[in-house]
Amino acid sequence: MRPMMRIILSSLVLLMVVAANAQMINLNNTRGAGGSGLSFDNQGRPMRRGSGSDSLKKRDNLADSITIFFRYFDSTRTRRFDSTLNDYSLRSPIPYTHYNMGNMGSAAQSYLFQPRMLPGFDPGFHAFDIYNYSLENTRLFQTTRPYTEFNYSLASSAEQMISFLHTQNKKSNFNFSAEYRFSNAPGNLKNQNASINNFRFTSRYQTNNKRYEGLLIAIVNKNAAAENGGLENEARLDSLFNNAFELPTRLGRAGLVSRNPFNTSVNTGNIYRETTVFYRHHYDIGQKDSLVTDSSVIKLFYPRLRFEHDLNYSTRQYRFFDYNIESVNSERYRKYFNFRNPNDTIQYSDQWNRLSNTFSLISYPDKKNLSQFLKLGVTLENIKGTFQDTTTLAGLYNIYASGEYRNRTKNQVWDMEARGSLYINGLNAGDYDAFISLKRMLSKKTGYLTVGFNNVNRSPAMLFDRISSFPISNRTDYNKQNLTRLFGKYENPQQRLSITGNYYLVSNYLYFDSFFTARQAATVFNVLQISLNKQFRLSRKWNWYSEIHLQPLTGQPPVNLPLIFTRNRVAFEGTFYRNLQLSTGLEMIYHTPYERDNYSPFLGQFFVQNGTTFSNRPDIHYFMHFRIRSFQGFFRLENLNSLNIKKGFEFTQLSRLADHYRQLGLWMRFGLWWSFVN
Repeated sequence: MRPMMRIILSSLVLLMVVAANAQMINLNNTRGAGGSGLSFDNQGRPMRRGSGSDSLKKRDNLADSITIFFRYFDSTRTRRFDSTLNDYSLRSPIPYTHYNMGNMGSAAQSYLFQPRMLPGFDPGFHAFDIYNYSLENTRLFQTTRPYTEFNYSLASSAEQMISFLHTQNKKSNFNFSAEYRFSNAPGNLKNQNASINNFRFTSRYQTNNKRYEGLLIAIVNKNAAAENGGLENEARLDSLFNNAFELPTRLGRAGLVSRNPFNTSVNTGNIYRETTVFYRHHYDIGQKDSLVTDSSVIKLFYPRLRFEHDLNYSTRQYRFFDYNIESVNSERYRKYFNFRNPNDTIQYSDQWNRLSNTFSLISYPDKKNLSQFLKLGVTLENIKGTFQDTTTLAGLYNIYASGEYRNRTKNQVWDMEARGSLYINGLNAGDYDAFISLKRMLSKKTGYLTVGFNNVNRSPAMLFDRISSFPISNRTDYNKQNLTRLFGKYENPQQRLSITGNYYLVSNYLYFDSFFTARQAATVFNVLQISLNKQFRLSRKWNWYSEIHLQPLTGQPPVNLPLIFTRNRVAFEGTFYRNLQLSTGLEMIYHTPYERDNYSPFLGQFFVQNGTTFSNRPDIHYFMHFRIRSFQGFFRLENLNSLNIKKGFEFTQLSRLADHYRQLGLWMRFGLWWSFVN
């Protein structure tokens, strides 16, 4: 372990040198609009200063500062960048609630019950969703100066990730942004390399008279993950841990793989490609107004009635392939997966093209509160499928109606959202979604209370349809699934406390129970989730962040969940040497023993197994995160729980992820973030 200790000590010295010498622009030093006394509300309308922290303030050209905020797609609430230092999961593509199959970019699943609650068309492949950009997580920026963010991280075994963000307002009514992320992880085992490619571009324009606005979002995602099917013999890890790459795996041809940090090719595995182009534009009818200042007259416009059109075109391609089925590999397919293949290659491919047009009418009862509106719309959706690159299914369509009401009161005491959709005709006729949420501020001292209800009736995903080329052995006419969710949340920011409850009632649940077979639950079952999130201040510099999730199951539902899942972080935090903000400590993630799902690489699906109970040690990670003004960095030692005392100072006690899949051993990460104001 001496080389590892030298690397650790060198990294610590580097961090101290950076802390002593870094000189960056302070993004937090936001200043007002000089002596003009003007700011802008969350709709971009000028207003007098003092109207709230969400306003975009007019910038002093002489100040080295920037004011930047954003809102998520289809949201009216403005937000600022999260400056949290102690939570690495906010920077990682993998949420702390998920685990993967041993490598960044591989298939991932949540420890918590999170069924898909969306009606309508669904191709059915979601094992790589957490790595992707989407419309829902798109941020729409507004900024007083061009802003650029560059991130780079490096980990053991040449794993690396790079990301880039740039946004700027060319004019007050025109903003664009571009994001890119690339990750490549060669892995410790044969045929384990995985790469992620994400790109997103947004552009938003509003005419000078504020009547017309257009929004363009373009997203491209590619997930390339080699699949090795797990180790042939896990017991051999004990003797060949330092050279695990030589261990035989259940899939993949040994002579074709190599550990290369620049290799993103896949010889046996899954490649998923998703492209989305979305354009929304609207025209407003409303009331003109003006604001008179000491030196000018600023024209205002309050919309009362909006005509809106959404155009959404997407392509989705999902492929599994193995082009090197020789006699040895063919025998492995039969032995380990009970699958006989008469050919020398395997390929399954589903591709879906979807074009939708949505026409909506939006009414604003209060001209000065655009967070209150009533929206009615109708959508025509055209769908085309291509299978094995040759067979085509065209002429599919959906027609559905939707309605939505939102009201966030001016005093922010009440926040209401109600929406619904009904598929009237077409492929998914009879699907529907009903959602209502009500949030109230009890008091500034007591906090907030949210309650809500969600019911979804959804068709089986297209993966379950006979037209799909993927090898499900028992396809039949599955019934629609129905999922009901009752939820509530109590938040007390002053006490740094939140308590969340979810109650799910599920009927006709679709799931997998082997590598190639699907099932539909015959009985109704329920799942209860209770979550608690609390920060404890142990002393002036020490904090304890605790998150606990409880998931009791009644009966024998076809889902595998841990009864308790928890994450705890104990951190030494504070500001030192005037500009150095530091958070360092230990993170522990633990779940009670349970029969964790297995994984089918051929379908890209997790499936229920009832033969093996997984009882792992808690995952323990050391972290040191810091910020010097706009410069951030982190150093992490992950999987300290793999320490094997019986073999001295060796990290060879690996947790089990699924049958024949093991977690990584001691893993070192180092990363930097730079923020620039142009």
